[in-house]
Amino acid sequence: MQNKTFVAVAVGLGLISLSACGSGDGTSSADSKTVTLVSHNSWAVSEKVQRDFEKRSGYKLRVLNDGDAGQAVNKAILTKGNPQGDVFFGVDNTLLSRALDNGLFQPYAAKGLDKVGASYQLDKDEHRVTPVDYGDICVNYDKAWFSEHKLTPPRTFADLAKPAYKNLLVTENASTSSPGLGFLLGSAAAYGDDGWQDYWKKLKANGVKVVDGWEQAYSQEFSGSTGGKKAGGDRPLVVSYASSPPAEVLYAKKRPSTAPTGVATATCFRQIEFAGLLADAKNPKGAKAFLDFLISKEFQQDMPLNMYVYPVVRGAEVPAEFTEYGPAAEDPETMAPAKIAANRDQWVKSWTSLVLK
Repeated sequence: MQNKTFVAVAVGLGLISLSACGSGDGTSSADSKTVTLVSHNSWAVSEKVQRDFEKRSGYKLRVLNDGDAGQAVNKAILTKGNPQGDVFFGVDNTLLSRALDNGLFQPYAAKGLDKVGASYQLDKDEHRVTPVDYGDICVNYDKAWFSEHKLTPPRTFADLAKPAYKNLLVTENASTSSPGLGFLLGSAAAYGDDGWQDYWKKLKANGVKVVDGWEQAYSQEFSGSTGGKKAGGDRPLVVSYASSPPAEVLYAKKRPSTAPTGVATATCFRQIEFAGLLADAKNPKGAKAFLDFLISKEFQQDMPLNMYVYPVVRGAEVPAEFTEYGPAAEDPETMAPAKIAANRDQWVKSWTSLVLK
């Protein structure tokens, strides 16, 4: 998913520039030797692994980063008649039906799908999208802040609405941000169709702050992140990912022995992320080669320490330092794709009226 922790920490420490993947080289998808990937801002791959793809496939990879996942999906839908690229990466189970209903992708069964877990293949009959990764959207907390204030960090959705945590939480806009939407769906899964609105009324009364996207919430507003400390962030609770703590450890200038941030484990919602061959892509052959690459064992094993998500391919190994600081949630909230499709837009509309007005 687009775990953007890597982006915030890496950019904050000057470790990587995602534009180095070729987004500024002036090439075009019309060039049959170039395959263009359109993605959210969290796309990242090791240079060696990218070179391996380019060498084996014969295609140069060009990357266009289009903001938060929700923004990127909406833009891709608006430009589907004349797509920006050949492959889109970053649509997840919270937005999948919107992309499919708008005809964003054309079918392709990627080579290696037989090694992808069946629970991740949400479009297995038509193969319009290929599962790539999974992760958990959860509330993160700033350990130092809670220690200094002698306050026990929240653990559950219900805890977040308690007076002790008033004015401490920042979340993303559910209408523009994938983690923001995931957090909304997680609360709907926890409280049911009839109970989630009352829950959000309590959160609003308890001073929840809403910002447009993950990068602002985590890198600017959250007191526990590398970027948040520099920006003067004063919110010790943020909607992020279960894999955010290991990023704070692994990309620190001086690696701490334990993660400076923690996860409220009973607030997690399982997110599955997909890629697809865009309708009217100028280089469909290159796009298919790239989709095959995304579920290759090489890419899947490279992914955890670059995008801070888990592989979907059976047998792909996850680095020990990743799981040590950020294990996947044991019992995350989930929701059937059909239910998300049937309710998402109305829920977001109701949430907007309830929380933002």
